[in-house]
Amino acid sequence: QVQLVESGGGSVQTGGSLRLSCAASGLSVSTFYMAWFRQAPGKGAEKVAHRDASGSTFYADSAQGRFIIVKDTAKNTLYLEMNNLRPEDTAMYTCAAHPTRQWILVGDYHWRGQGTQVTVSS
Repeated sequence: QVQLVESGGGSVQTGGSLRLSCAASGLSVSTFYMAWFRQAPGKGAEKVAHRDASGSTFYADSAQGRFIIVKDTAKNTLYLEMNNLRPEDTAMYTCAAHPTRQWILVGDYHWRGQGTQVTVSS
């Protein structure tokens, strides 16, 4: 049974940092196609970053230069390190996994976690 469990969200002030975790079971974060999405109130889900099984990464323009997606193979955990946070980063962050490819829409990923809330105040 596959499970993705996010943690690490919270409330921070503008300019602060957070590290989100996505602990996986039933699949390997090293061999699956992993992604982080976020959804702010009243908006659609937006892909923030993804990491391919090959190690290639992608960042949305809004995340480029501030966020880093990394994995810990020993812990089978995917992380999203977020720096210089802004109020517009406020959203529910969800990790997602697929065995063979990346997708644009979060709904196309085979597995998704429940999410962790990030709130950035000015």
